[in-house]
Amino acid sequence: MAGGTADVVIIGGGIMGCATAYALTHAADPPRRIVIVERDTAYREASTPRSAGGVRQQFSTPENIAMSQATLALLPELEARFGADADVSFRAHGYLILAAENGRPILAGNAETQRAHGADIALLEADELARTFPWMATNGLALGSYGGTGEGWLDPVALMTLFRKAALAHGADIVNSTVVGLGRAGDAIDTVALANGEKIAAGAVVLAAGAWSGEVARIAGVSLPVEPRKRYVYVVDCRDATEALHKAPLTVDPTGVWFRPEGRQFICGVSPAEADEPPAVDLDAIDYEPYESTVWPTLAARVPAFEALKVTGAWAGYYDYNVLDQNAIVGRHPALQNLYVVTGFSGHGLQQGYAAGRAIAELILHGSFKTIDLTRFGCDRIVAGKPLFELNVI
Repeated sequence: MAGGTADVVIIGGGIMGCATAYALTHAADPPRRIVIVERDTAYREASTPRSAGGVRQQFSTPENIAMSQATLALLPELEARFGADADVSFRAHGYLILAAENGRPILAGNAETQRAHGADIALLEADELARTFPWMATNGLALGSYGGTGEGWLDPVALMTLFRKAALAHGADIVNSTVVGLGRAGDAIDTVALANGEKIAAGAVVLAAGAWSGEVARIAGVSLPVEPRKRYVYVVDCRDATEALHKAPLTVDPTGVWFRPEGRQFICGVSPAEADEPPAVDLDAIDYEPYESTVWPTLAARVPAFEALKVTGAWAGYYDYNVLDQNAIVGRHPALQNLYVVTGFSGHGLQQGYAAGRAIAELILHGSFKTIDLTRFGCDRIVAGKPLFELNVI
């Protein structure tokens, strides 16, 4: 049911919107009506289902570590919260981030921060890397940061679906339409206008539109430095892969090229340099040039068995890319007293959606963060143009 009045209108039904709706509907005193507006209910262009599903604690920012840890703490509770068949296929194979000598100080400093916040991270010198991961060529490497527990990957669609179904079962509505207008009354949004002609009088509005959050913000008359950035994931087969290689962690080369096992195959990719960003259009159009020129040569040099790689498929998806600092934007917008923003995760939102949605629910219901203090990720830094950089952007 569209139209009418809603206590909370959530713009965007991906992981952020669904997690926010879940947190609101399961609060001790939930809002009476919550509406999720999602223009693409088949999720053809949404970031969540096109994610590689990574979950890691290897961040440089304590808030990012804490948000990923919230998801890790949720995983053992899935059946109790969502039912006996709740499963997101978590594979705890770990993350391995590699560094050359010039990257040693940053990697070691990040590991110190991660350990201080409870993450089980081991620093491995080049000889230790060779012994631990015999499939790896360690030439040019100085150090590796290995999260052997509490890191891995899961099924993105399964996690999002758990949140969405639970929210809908507890009274939330979902409307398949596009937001075309955001009416204002003073310093608040009072009406959400949809392309289907409906208008919803809103008590609070949550901007969780992922890669299109900047576009929706402009409709509200405010600015957010969030835009879609297209990323490719290549699926490859390796005839010479050993069983040890099929159990490898998600491994990130110093160049930024990454790979991980995916069943009996592997997936891999790399984020482009700023000057090489592909046009953020047509997800069905896959460019194999980055694979041929960068990804495959790097992988073949780092993993000798990968000299015999064969591409068997690929897909593309959008990052909700925060141009300012590649970090999340979570909080109330200072220009609009009832606009709450949860976007800009720049590729790590899937693993942090649960904590971020909970944080927005806390702001709406209590006026402050209660579980994780995300004040530094608020909109004030965006308005002031003061970046808070995350050093581990993959």
